[in-house]
Amino acid sequence: MHPPMNNAYLLLGSNDGDRMQLMHTAITMLEKNGGTVTSRSSVYETAAWGITEQPAFLNMVILLQTTKTPTELLAETQYIETTLGRQREIKWGQRTLDIDILLFNNEITEFPGLTIPHPFLHLRRFTLVPLAEIAGLYEHPKLKKTVTELLAECPDKLEVRKYA
Repeated sequence: MHPPMNNAYLLLGSNDGDRMQLMHTAITMLEKNGGTVTSRSSVYETAAWGITEQPAFLNMVILLQTTKTPTELLAETQYIETTLGRQREIKWGQRTLDIDILLFNNEITEFPGLTIPHPFLHLRRFTLVPLAEIAGLYEHPKLKKTVTELLAECPDKLEVRKYA
């Protein structure tokens, strides 16, 4: 019997080093370790959020089909972040790579260090714009609104623009 396939929406972000290359390397690593990326958004450039005195971020959202559980996927994403040079000294600080699990099937999960759906998902344009591009009709399991509706109501006004 095959393990069930899970659908995980992941946000990839980088504002340090070769941002595009880092995101592409992360996707390659995710696919090498038991996942298939079945959809990906455009890449967007966004001013930094939280600590604003730092370079702009590139962000994209991917849909990863995986047999991993949420906690296994978290371990995998943290391993990839560390392998690609992520330092965790400053909350919301500059980073080579950040991978956030936004949504996992329709699950609502709370583990130490992992909350799904991502607790800030509906408050961040840099997350909602690329997510809406590939999953606009996806209903947030807690808020019971589609991603498109959440984007329309999002209080964040930071500019999110397609990256050439």
